[in-house]
Amino acid sequence: MNSATSNSPRMAQLDRSHLSPHLRKLIDFFEHLTDDTAREIDQFYVLQAYFKDPFNEVNSVIDIRRIFQDMFVHVINPRFVVHTAIEQGKQVFIAWDFLFEMHRFKKGETQCVRGSSHLEFNDEGKVTFHRDYWDTAEELYEKIPVLGGLMRLIKKRAA
Repeated sequence: MNSATSNSPRMAQLDRSHLSPHLRKLIDFFEHLTDDTAREIDQFYVLQAYFKDPFNEVNSVIDIRRIFQDMFVHVINPRFVVHTAIEQGKQVFIAWDFLFEMHRFKKGETQCVRGSSHLEFNDEGKVTFHRDYWDTAEELYEKIPVLGGLMRLIKKRAA
């Protein structure tokens, strides 16, 4: 059993019937994202869109595109699975699993980072604000040899 499924409850498929057309299209874009399709991100984001995650903070769709394209350089077979979406007006919350394989460690083993995003849309249905939330220690650093052991030791002693 791989890391993506060993400790995670099975998530039901997201019912998209109640979501706005622009949110359905955005979720589909992310779930089928490739290095090539990342170039189409400006169809979904305004030019000066704000994006922040634990490693990046940018204010440009060009920089957002670069972040997603770089993902294909740093990990193998990256993909998102959105399992929760809550939409209220122009505000959206989505919860997702980011599945990937590492180049150097645990080759051939699917890794899973669980996270969520807060999105805001404009009147045209484009993203103006995108903030990702996920725990870098638990979801990433603990998966890396040596560093992972140190992180688990610190976590155990802090408990």
